[in-house]
Amino acid sequence: MTLLFIRIFFLVLSAVIGYLIGNVYEHETLGILIALAAASLLMLIEIGMKSVSVRGLSSVVFGLLFGVVMAKLIADTISLVPMSEAIMASLRVVLTLMFSYIGAVIALRGKDEFNLIIPYVRFRRTDLKDGVVVLDTSAIIDSRVFDIYRTHFLSGRLVVPRFVLHELQRLADSEDDMKRQRGRRGLELLRTMQKDTGMDIRVNEDDPASDEPAVDLKLIKLAKVLEARLCTTDFNLSRMAAIQGVDVVNVNDLVNAVKPVIFAGEELDVQIVKEGKEDNQGVGYLEDGTMVVVTEGRKHMGQRVKAVVTSVLQTQAGRMIFAKTGGR
Repeated sequence: MTLLFIRIFFLVLSAVIGYLIGNVYEHETLGILIALAAASLLMLIEIGMKSVSVRGLSSVVFGLLFGVVMAKLIADTISLVPMSEAIMASLRVVLTLMFSYIGAVIALRGKDEFNLIIPYVRFRRTDLKDGVVVLDTSAIIDSRVFDIYRTHFLSGRLVVPRFVLHELQRLADSEDDMKRQRGRRGLELLRTMQKDTGMDIRVNEDDPASDEPAVDLKLIKLAKVLEARLCTTDFNLSRMAAIQGVDVVNVNDLVNAVKPVIFAGEELDVQIVKEGKEDNQGVGYLEDGTMVVVTEGRKHMGQRVKAVVTSVLQTQAGRMIFAKTGGR
């Protein structure tokens, strides 16, 4: 109701201004019609801008103020040239509109760099005690992040950038069966999360690097702008983000950290599921997914065997256990 009142008031005010300007040129009716048409067009544009963020709006306001100041300076300079008051008044209006538009557009395009223009002024939300976590495509597809969030090991507001949704949609529409399945699973998991009242998840419309096609670089830029943590399962992305000073939450690192500690000499009960790289090796997996390479295990393919741990190797991809057949 309030929005409707504002629109009606704007139309009436535009008609009055159109009448006053038209009266100067003795075309009151034409002035009113042009003003109403311009106001209606502006309202249609406003209706189509429902997704504009508050940060983008504040940038536009700054740009408008800058444009008004510039128009004032130029109009005062031009006023030194002899001309009629009617022409000068119209010129002031035209200059104000031109520079307001240019200022608003420039400010909106560079909204993410306002902290560089005004280094000691930065608006930040205080209602999010645990901060913001930006999810990338791999974290969304990997459903473990949702379970971790429910256990409160991962807290804060979860943010899904619009360009990540576009990437998921491209995957879901891919001709490759594997990519299509991953994309559809990611979209379905997001839908499930949105329905969960216990999860605070939002879609972010900002694209801080719109000219950059690489999604990874956009994610890092957005995380910097929002001063957020970046949640991912992509090893390369997590390393690149960490180098640029972004706090990274890697789901794989968390899973590896909570795996039970296994020492050399412990006995494991493991099923051999495939052949190893060496002639006599067999490979099995623990319940948490840890790979176990068993010496003399190839001849026990498809069987459960007792294996004694000989060494444990921690790699960037995870933990690998080497063992040999034969219990204690």
